[in-house]
Amino acid sequence: MAEADPKLAIPAPIIVKKVTIVEGGHHGGAWKVAYADFVTAMMAFFLLLWLLGATEEKQRKGIADYFAPTLVKMRQESAGADGLLGGSSLTDPDNYPNEMGQTGTRSITIPRGVTGGPSEGGGRGEMDAEKLKELRDKIEKKLVQRRQLKHLARQVRVMRAPEGIRIDLMDDADFSMFEIGTTILTREARGLLEVMAETLKDESAPLILRGHTDSLPWRGGVTANNWSLSTGRAEATRQALVLGGVAQKRFARIEGVAETEPLVADNPADPRNRRISMLLLDGRGTGGQRAAPPPKPGAPR
Repeated sequence: MAEADPKLAIPAPIIVKKVTIVEGGHHGGAWKVAYADFVTAMMAFFLLLWLLGATEEKQRKGIADYFAPTLVKMRQESAGADGLLGGSSLTDPDNYPNEMGQTGTRSITIPRGVTGGPSEGGGRGEMDAEKLKELRDKIEKKLVQRRQLKHLARQVRVMRAPEGIRIDLMDDADFSMFEIGTTILTREARGLLEVMAETLKDESAPLILRGHTDSLPWRGGVTANNWSLSTGRAEATRQALVLGGVAQKRFARIEGVAETEPLVADNPADPRNRRISMLLLDGRGTGGQRAAPPPKPGAPR
């Protein structure tokens, strides 16, 4: 066989290799975004841990209450406060344990009026968390000293109110401040008010007394009503406190609200709705008002 002519040989194919260079490595730059998000989340997490360590339980509870839609109403109805010392509000004066070292000099709460943090707003005010604890401990101690009144500690509740400190003396199924349908104090109630007078007589804050009743109707033929009854009971409480040593000029107002402000709203007939509220004004309330005169029998309210 004749040899093939080399001029007629088929040339080899030309292969072009295209190389694509991806900037930032094999996976591109997406990992950087994910890593930055991770670092940001960790920083926020550790910042949260620091804030939790820099605040007290009462302050955290106050911040939680601040975001509740009905903060003032809840405070007035004692939401979250089942003992003598109720929860604090976000409007409480600051009480930080590490004022200058950890939390700085700036207040992180909402100031009331011109009063804010201890170094910014001109003081803590007359009635702060320490005052609440002091009153609670003093009442408990005096009740324990009178063995026959020790069981009445559950009838007393001390809590923060927008105007100051409120002390509620409540009835229940086993205890009543007054004889049924009257303004006559029971024997145990007189002993309880003696303890309250001993506790409050050395205070300087003005007092507002408010009487509350339940919604039980009066029997037919009786001309009295819950408005006059609640006012008369507030006045009877004032007289007992005066006999116990509380100065008469301390009383700013005497009020009776009948059954319009129940403590147990879903059961207006609950005996716990019968109570006497004593409000110690903190100086930013209505402390300059005069006390209302005692109600006259049969006088229109």
